[in-house]
Amino acid sequence: MRVVLDTNILISTCWTPGGLEEQVVELGLARRFTIAVSPALWAEYIDVLRRPKFKSIQPRVDLLIARLKPAVWKVEPTTTLTLASDPDDNRILECAAAAQASYIVTGNLRDFPLDWPVARIVHARHFLADLAQSNFTASAEP
Repeated sequence: MRVVLDTNILISTCWTPGGLEEQVVELGLARRFTIAVSPALWAEYIDVLRRPKFKSIQPRVDLLIARLKPAVWKVEPTTTLTLASDPDDNRILECAAAAQASYIVTGNLRDFPLDWPVARIVHARHFLADLAQSNFTASAEP
């Protein structure tokens, strides 16, 4: 299963250790599913996570980036989308389309199209519940 993580999931992972978002990230790092990223999304991760307002969590940010870098599956989107109200969220949709992702996990559903047919767009809680219901145990694959 392929999953795209919104940047706010990574921020929450660093900001709230042990939270649902960190559980999602840890499952991806354990290769329970594939975390897909595009060059634009990876650049956004780095740009946002390195902002001065996150200085207090920078050690956790640095560790997360170091752990993610070898674990993600890089895809190159071939289409430009303008479906989301936030242009940065369109990069997430483009990544999900290129990866043929099953899910986009985000903390902010309101900026995404509700009826997008490519991937389910859900909060961390919903994603974890779906995994628990399906007893998902398959290893990650690109």
